[in-house]
Amino acid sequence: MEEDIQHKVVNVNGINMHVAEKGQGPLILFIHGFPLLWYSWRHQITALASLGYRAVAPDLRGYGDTDAPAEVSSFTCLHLVGDVIALLDAVAADQEKVFVVGHDWGALIAWYLCLFRPDRVKALVNLSVVFNPRNPNMNPLQVFKAVYGDDYYICRFQEPGEIEAEFAQMGTETVLKEFLTYRNPGPLFLPKGKGFGHPPDARIALPSWLSEEDVKYYASKYEKAGFTGGINYYRNIELNWELLAPWTGAQIKVPVKFIVGDLDLTYNAPGTKDYINKGGFKKAVPLLEEVIVMEGVGHFINEEKPDEVNKHIYNFFQKF
Repeated sequence: MEEDIQHKVVNVNGINMHVAEKGQGPLILFIHGFPLLWYSWRHQITALASLGYRAVAPDLRGYGDTDAPAEVSSFTCLHLVGDVIALLDAVAADQEKVFVVGHDWGALIAWYLCLFRPDRVKALVNLSVVFNPRNPNMNPLQVFKAVYGDDYYICRFQEPGEIEAEFAQMGTETVLKEFLTYRNPGPLFLPKGKGFGHPPDARIALPSWLSEEDVKYYASKYEKAGFTGGINYYRNIELNWELLAPWTGAQIKVPVKFIVGDLDLTYNAPGTKDYINKGGFKKAVPLLEEVIVMEGVGHFINEEKPDEVNKHIYNFFQKF
């Protein structure tokens, strides 16, 4: 499956970034989420490369074989978009604009990219996470605490080192399996010392789209790099909100297709369905051309339904 995918390390924005790529033609940048890697795009890379595109998927700052700066504050939205711009300058200097596909945190980074540098994006397919305009009166972290309480996973991620110590006790492979098999459309809670709520020796059945081999690949990279880099993105939610003040009221001015599974915890968050269905999303993203809700599909949509997602990506980008 991963044959002929090429790997290289590119120096971007002061860090060394590992990049997987395949194919020739217009560039599609794939931006992964948590707790993932370039590898979560494996099906998209091979499919879109065979359809005449150059698929490029980095391990983001703090993940896999890419450098992880020590400071928590080195993981803001400005750093992450800075990495993406420097990567595009390095690998696609000849292309003024590129296609972008994002999932989870990668979708957030893609929204920020479109907010800061719409001049670099031809069109965007975003998965799972909608664009939420900044509310100057609501600190998002305080909102999470008020709505969900301290056991909500994003709240549990805030204290440096704390959740990492719990994950270390559970074991890397178990933690990854717990995240990747999470299909509860409700919020994810990680009560202190109780992990994901299963006995430590409980066997976790893998879905058909995720093999033991896949988990082992993810685990081999997380064993080495740890979870801190990815979790540091969550530790900057409050700081990002402060940094984004100049973009209060700004819209996303790039053509967009949005895809989400109806079992995704993001789609089932309070207010999200109304925001999508009652015009709020379209107001914030005026060039939103299509919203696809895939039935019976969870959060890791591009791995769970690769053929459908590949078709959606291809059909949308073909228009440009």
